Amino acid sequence: MALDFDPIDEAARQWGLRWDGVPAMHAVTSLMRVQQLVIGRLDGLLKPHGLTFARYEALVLLVFSREGALPLGKMGERLQVHATSVTSLVDRLESAGLVVRRRHPDDGRAVLAEITDQGRATVERATADLVQARFALTSLSEDELGALSDLLRPVRHDAGDF
Repeated sequence: MALDFDPIDEAARQWGLRWDGVPAMHAVTSLMRVQQLVIGRLDGLLKPHGLTFARYEALVLLVFSREGALPLGKMGERLQVHATSVTSLVDRLESAGLVVRRRHPDDGRAVLAEITDQGRATVERATADLVQARFALTSLSEDELGALSDLLRPVRHDAGDF
C-alpha cells in the first residue's frame, strides 16, 4: 500500500531537527530502499526460472568464464561475497541441475563449479526476461541509467570495489 507522503523525506525532516548530515542520510536511505525494491522485483522476475538474483549472478559469472567453470574461491572474489555464501549458492544451483562440482585439474585442493547445459539455457531464458523488464528500472531513461551508474562509480571506487 502506497503512503500519501514520502517516508524518507519525513525521516530526513526529523533527522534535521536533531543532527547534521541530512543530504547524506537522505541519499543513503533512498539508495538502500531502492536496492530493496529492485532486488524484490528482480527476484520476482527470476522466480519462475528457479533463481534469485544472487544465483543468477553466479550463473552469469560462469557463462562469462572461458571454460564455463571457476574455482569457488574465485567466484567469491568476483561476486564479492563470503566463501560460505558461494558454497550455499553452488549447493542450490547444483541441486537444481544448473551446475556441477568437479575437482580442479591442476590444483587437487580446489573445487570448480561448472555450468551445465541446463544452466546455460536457464541463463538465456532468465536474461531475456530481465532485459525485457529493463532489470526493473523501467522508470529511468537510457541517459538516466548511464548517469546513475556514473554517479555511483566514485562511491564504489572509494569503498575499494575496484
